[in-house]
Amino acid sequence: MKRSALAAALVAASLFTAAAHAALFEDDEARRAILDLRQRIEQQRQASQSLTEELRRSNDENGTLRRSLLELQNQIETLRADVARLRGSDEQLARDLSDVQRRQKDIATGVEERLRKFEPVQVTVDGREFSADPGEQREFEAALAAFRKGDFVAAQAAFADFLRKYPSSGYRPAALFWVGNAQYANRDYRGAIANFRALLQQAPDHPRAPEAVLSIANCQIELKDNASARRTLDELVKAYPQSEAASAARERLARLR
Repeated sequence: MKRSALAAALVAASLFTAAAHAALFEDDEARRAILDLRQRIEQQRQASQSLTEELRRSNDENGTLRRSLLELQNQIETLRADVARLRGSDEQLARDLSDVQRRQKDIATGVEERLRKFEPVQVTVDGREFSADPGEQREFEAALAAFRKGDFVAAQAAFADFLRKYPSSGYRPAALFWVGNAQYANRDYRGAIANFRALLQQAPDHPRAPEAVLSIANCQIELKDNASARRTLDELVKAYPQSEAASAARERLARLR
């Protein structure tokens, strides 16, 4: 009886010890699980906090970046406006420069044209080349044009005025010849003789010289001075024997004898 009770007590004690040991084991496992869970939660919290910090910093950086981009964009727009303004200024300056250059060219052209009116030009009259002022050339040609139109009064006045204005002109021998012819046409024979002789005295080798001598003889014939006319014709034949005027002189001498 006592043995049975003892055995039962031992069994009961063993069972209690096992149950206590099992309960103690279960508490350790739960504690470790709780600690592990807490550790993971803490890690997640720290990770979340780090992520939040990173997001905050990222947001700050993004905000700074956005502000920088906005400022840069404003600067770019300002630069574009400045470039457009400068381009407009450059275009206006280019137009102004072009206008100035065109005006300068027009002025230079005008000055050259005006100077050209006063610069001497090379002319050839009766086979002789010389330098003459443009105004001098125009006046001589106008007087000669009047003579060729048959307006001998105007031609005589024009050539006489020319000779007064240009006493040293290269046109002078020709002007003397033509004014003498205009005087002959106007029946101013003595005046014509004086101008023909002035031509011969100034330029005895002039191509018009033989004609001038023949014209003197013609004036003398008109003045009924045949003796002087014969002497003049004789002088013409002797001085300019190969000229056409000399051939005409020989014919007239034959009629005057």
